[in-house]
Amino acid sequence: MTAAKKREAQKTMEKIKRSSAFKKRKRDLDGSDEDSDDIAQAIFDRRHAPLPGQMENCAVCDKRFTVTPYTVANPGGGLCCPPCGRVVAKEKQGQQPQKKKKKEPSRQAGGIGSRRAVQSRILDGDFGTKSLATLCVQKLAKNVDMAESLGDLPEHLVDKIARIFSKRRLLNPETLPLFVQSGTEMVHIYDGARLGAQDFIGIFQTSPRLRRFKARSAIQFKDEVMDFLLGRDAIKLESFYLNGANLLSEAKWHEFLRAQGENLRALQVYYTDRHFGNESINAVRDHCPNMKRLKIENNQKVTGEGVEVIAQISSLEHVGLQLQQQVLTREVLPMVTSIGANLRTLSLKIMPKLDDRLLDAIHNSCRSLAKLRITDSEEMTDKGFAALFDGWANPPLEFADFQKCRLMDSQTPRDNAGGVGFCGEAFKALMAHSGRKLRHLNLHACRHIPREAFEEVFSEAAVFPELATLEISFCEEVTDHVLGCVFRACPRIKEVNVFGCM
Repeated sequence: MTAAKKREAQKTMEKIKRSSAFKKRKRDLDGSDEDSDDIAQAIFDRRHAPLPGQMENCAVCDKRFTVTPYTVANPGGGLCCPPCGRVVAKEKQGQQPQKKKKKEPSRQAGGIGSRRAVQSRILDGDFGTKSLATLCVQKLAKNVDMAESLGDLPEHLVDKIARIFSKRRLLNPETLPLFVQSGTEMVHIYDGARLGAQDFIGIFQTSPRLRRFKARSAIQFKDEVMDFLLGRDAIKLESFYLNGANLLSEAKWHEFLRAQGENLRALQVYYTDRHFGNESINAVRDHCPNMKRLKIENNQKVTGEGVEVIAQISSLEHVGLQLQQQVLTREVLPMVTSIGANLRTLSLKIMPKLDDRLLDAIHNSCRSLAKLRITDSEEMTDKGFAALFDGWANPPLEFADFQKCRLMDSQTPRDNAGGVGFCGEAFKALMAHSGRKLRHLNLHACRHIPREAFEEVFSEAAVFPELATLEISFCEEVTDHVLGCVFRACPRIKEVNVFGCM
């Protein structure tokens, strides 16, 4: 330091000693004359310290760092970098610096994963300890970019992989070739929203041995895709499932049914708006003599006239309908009376105008049903349902769904003098007829079933050995006692839904 700088520093120190800040700090610290120089030096260092944002060298490790308002000074007055500053701060507090502990990964109770993951597994029908096959499939899904092919895996595992891919939004033009090989006979696409028309064409181009095709959210399955399919003479489809193909015209549907009708055993059409109507059902009748399964849901064009045509397809064993057009009982009766003896499943969703005459026809005609679904009926009565099951020659049902069969009167929703809907007597008759074989029962919003009926059905002497799924949400008479009776009477129960049971 030059003599001039020393004289300037000395003058500055003298000015500091005459300042009020120096006198106040000396008074607070009760400092002697020997401490005066240290106090003045500390004030000098503070006034001439670098401002926040400026660069400075650490007084401990000499590392270059940026000064902030939180920068700590060491006992000598120099500034410290953040790591050294933390050590200095702890030493000032009389603490020894400790090594930072590594954060241990969180562990879930029971080692079964988070609640959301558990619920996801339940919704997928996956219970208990995961099998080796399941673990391998999940490992593949996590490393899909490394997979080249699925090899010779059995069909059920390929289907499981396809479900996981769709659930995780992994099915796209890059991963689709994993499921489509030259020898592929089954293609199940559970989420085709990311596939284009050329991707669907590629499926039929690569797999001449294809026999079963299923595509959900197949938005880009358009006329050009159907034209290519019809041009592949080697493809003989036995099962065709299409969901959401709104851009496929009805004329192409007719061409498809004429070309593939001899081979088709199952046809399932969902969410096609106005592009699959009564004329298409006529084409099924005329060109598909071996049709076993026909399902049409969320359709805006099929009317009661088309339902009457279904009665003329004598080979049918499985029928499922959910139509936007209003359907009357007299239009459904011919179908039940004509082909009811061969039917194994019958599903009639959201048909509020159906009445007890249909239940009588099912009682008199159906002898092979394993699954029966009638939902949202507003005219069928408790007496009619009870008569259906009393003395019915049909074997016990395995699947029964009568959700929302109840009185729809906003003025008096709980007063049901006429016994409209699926009520107590119907419930008792159903369980007396099918209880020993029933596996799935849905009574969602059948709010007129009384508590006494539940307690009588699930009594101490009752046992329903096969019942695994029970839906009794919004059945207002269900109590804690009733639920306890359910658990006692159903040793294999896996799922019980009781939403809205207050």
